[in-house]
Order: sequence, then C-alpha cells, then structure tokens
Amino acid sequence: MASSLLSPPSSATTISFSSSLSTPLPWRPSSALPCRAGGRGGGRRSLSVQSKIREIFMPALSSTMTEGKIVSWVKSEGDVLSKGESVVVVESDKADMDVETFYDGILAAIVVPEGESAPVGAPIGLLAETEDEVAEAKAKAAAKSGSSSSSPSAPPAAPAAETPAVTSNPAPAIAQPPPRTAAPVDGPRKIVATPSAKKLAKQHKVDINKVTGTGPYGRITPADVEAAAGIQPSKPAVTVTAAPAGAAEPAPAAAAPPKSAVPAPPPLPGSTVVPFTTMQAAVSKNMLESLSVPTFRVGYPVTTDALDALYEKVKPKGVTMTAILAKAAAMALVQHPVVNASCKDGKSFTYNSNINIAVAVAINGGLITPVLQDADKLDLYLLSQKWKELVEKARSKQLQPHEYNSGTFTLSNLGMFGVDRFDAILPPGQGAIMAVGASKPTVVADTDGFFSVKSKMLVNVTADHRIVYGADLAAFLQTFSKIVENPESLTL
Repeated sequence: MASSLLSPPSSATTISFSSSLSTPLPWRPSSALPCRAGGRGGGRRSLSVQSKIREIFMPALSSTMTEGKIVSWVKSEGDVLSKGESVVVVESDKADMDVETFYDGILAAIVVPEGESAPVGAPIGLLAETEDEVAEAKAKAAAKSGSSSSSPSAPPAAPAAETPAVTSNPAPAIAQPPPRTAAPVDGPRKIVATPSAKKLAKQHKVDINKVTGTGPYGRITPADVEAAAGIQPSKPAVTVTAAPAGAAEPAPAAAAPPKSAVPAPPPLPGSTVVPFTTMQAAVSKNMLESLSVPTFRVGYPVTTDALDALYEKVKPKGVTMTAILAKAAAMALVQHPVVNASCKDGKSFTYNSNINIAVAVAINGGLITPVLQDADKLDLYLLSQKWKELVEKARSKQLQPHEYNSGTFTLSNLGMFGVDRFDAILPPGQGAIMAVGASKPTVVADTDGFFSVKSKMLVNVTADHRIVYGADLAAFLQTFSKIVENPESLTL
C-alpha cells in the first residue's frame, strides 16, 4: 500500500503534496500559457529554472491525522529516485504506509530522521533535480534543523524570552522566529495550523493565510492567532515555572501554575512513563470527542441455538462468527436506516446510502476498526473472505484509509473471550455501535410453564440520541433477533 510524495493534483486515489522551488520562475502573472512562445503581445517569453529543489511534506494519510512518525527511510541521502519508488514509511494514527515519489531526482537531505514525528504538511526531506542542487539542498536542510534546534538562541533579540529559555518545554513554542524568515525564501508553501488555531481564526475573523506560525516547522498555533487578533494571551503562566530569574512581569501570572501542578502528581517510585503511540493518541482523541455526543444504551437477549447450529455447518467453509454477526446486523439495518444514519455537525443528520460495518479489532499497541463495505450486498462466504483479508492487513498495519474510516455502524464482539455483557463507546461520526457478549446456556420457561435450557447472548447497543430514539433501537434489535434466531436468510 503506497501513498505518494509530491503527487500531481490530478490523482484522485493518491495523496497530493505541495512542493516549492528554491528559485522562483521568471514569468509575468498575466501569462496564460507560460510554455508557449509568441504571446498576445508578440514578444517572446522564455522560462528558465536555474535550481529546482522540492520539499517532501509529511502526508495526511487519514482524515484524523495531524502528525506522522517516520518509521523508516527506504532511501538514503544521495540515492537517485525514480518516479513511483517508495521513499519513506510513515506511521499514521491507523497504519504504516509506504510513500512514493512522483518525481525523478536525488534525495538530497533528510530533514526528519527515523523515529521522529512532524505535523502534517511539514517538510521531512528535500528532493534535488540534479547533483548541482544537492549541496544547496543540504544547506537548506541544515538551516531548517538548525533554526528549530537553536530556537533558544533567538531570545537575545527579546529580553522577555530569556526566562522561558531555561525551561525545556515552553522555549521552543515561544521562540520560533527562524522558520518565519525561512518560509518566504522557499516560495509558496502550504499553510499548516492546528484545529484550535483555525477555529480561533474563524471566531476572530483573522485571515489565517497572513498569520506567521511560531510552532514546530512554522505551524500556526492558537497563540499566533490571538497575537494577530490583538488579544492578550490567556496562558503565559506556563512559562513562569522557570521564572525565579526575576522579571517584574511574570509575578502576576504566578497564580496560574498551581492549577496545572495540582492534577499532575509525581509518579510513584519505580514507575515508567510511556508516551502514546500515534495510534493510541488517535484513539484517545476519538474517545474524548465521543463524550460530546448524548448517547443511550439498550440491551436485548437473543437466542442463539439456531445460529450456533448454522455456524457449525459453515465453519469448515471458512465462515467466521464475526462475518455472520456483521451480515445479520447489515440485514437489520436495511429495515431500520435511521440506526445506520450519522450526525456530524449537531444540526442535521445523514441517511447513509451504504451499509458499511466496522468491526473492532485489537492489534499490538492499539485498536482499529476495519470496514466491511456494503455488508448487506455480499454473501456470507465472500464477506468472510473479505474479513480475513482485512484482519491480516490490520495486523500488519497495511490498511488503506478507506478500509478503516468509512464505517457507518460498528460491531464489537467480546463474546469470544467469554464476556457476557459490556457497553461500547460510540465512535465519532456514527449513529450506533453494537456490543455482543458470549452465548451461554440459560434456563427459560415457555408459556406453558415448562422449563428448558437455551443458549442466549446479550446484545447491547449504544446510540446517538440526537438521531436514534428508544423505539427505533428497540425495533432494530427485534429485527436483529429474528434474523439470528432464524438464520436461514443469512446464507441466501
């Protein structure tokens, strides 16, 4: 699975990246066809590119990705690259992806080494067109890395910045003038801003294209937007932790540190602090986002004797229980489309035209939900084959973005571990998630008062109460129960 570096804008299936030229092209803005001689004025125009160095940007490999980690560089500095070759492996919040180049050239410099992360849109390497530009590219890369690493040396220009230079965390965030001066030299560049910065810019009617970023690699932060809007920064107190150096200004802000210090007690002796992986950080972000959605839960017991008998019959043919449950859920969703709907803006909701069942899978270091697309239209055997392929790709971190971010309904099955019941957290952007427990022998009484033992499993569904109501969910669960208790239709 490959993504593209510096891909052309016309490619719909690959990820496009901007590139910048180290020497601007000498043509006039009024030229409609710069490559054609003998224009409207009769004069002859010629184009000459004396030096072409392209920046390799950190790609956006998913809709939720804000930064990526360099897993490995497939190519080394000085290697000659051909169009379509894999250059670097990037870890997104969901998968590891090989990234290709759409240009011939020489990998002149690696800006972000293996194991380090960079925000989406930040330069991670430089591609030179010929050997003559390699030295220039290396100098530019050194300037970029030097400006970010030597940012504490910038405060001499501003006395107030000397105090933060003592601390390790605030200093780089405050003193980042070097990227400001480097950006105009490289020509047009993609604007990179944090989501909160974009929101602030919209609130205060600030043109984000005119804001100079002070974050890593020139990224625009909320503080940059506040400064552009003329708003006094609300949290300068974080930098006061190293302020015994004695400036008169930090004194009033000294009341704020207790707030940030209280919720962070020191770790227990012998404890180990482990930073989130990219995937774990994405899961954490999604879970926090889920808290903003009003949800409710409904449980329903389902008799599974007939389903168990069907599974024993089709299991030798490669059919999995997950595929059976996904198929049953998809068939029930056909009759209850509101449970397959989604609300993303809080003002309207969408009836999704496809029934794409996302199934939670635990992988090493995280959780991912491969998607069985059009699960209602595939037969049980093809669905099982598709599911096995998705699981293999998920375990090897080779899923394509559309194979994990296109779900309209999620299924989570812990019954295979003997869990009899549990509640699932609703994924952002979906209307409902089904939690399936284990099937266990249960004593039941019929209408005549006779007792018997039947296998039952408890199904709990968590739904978005803005679009799905109790009666909707009850009706959906009744339909699902009928399909499971009479599963002949699943094999049609």
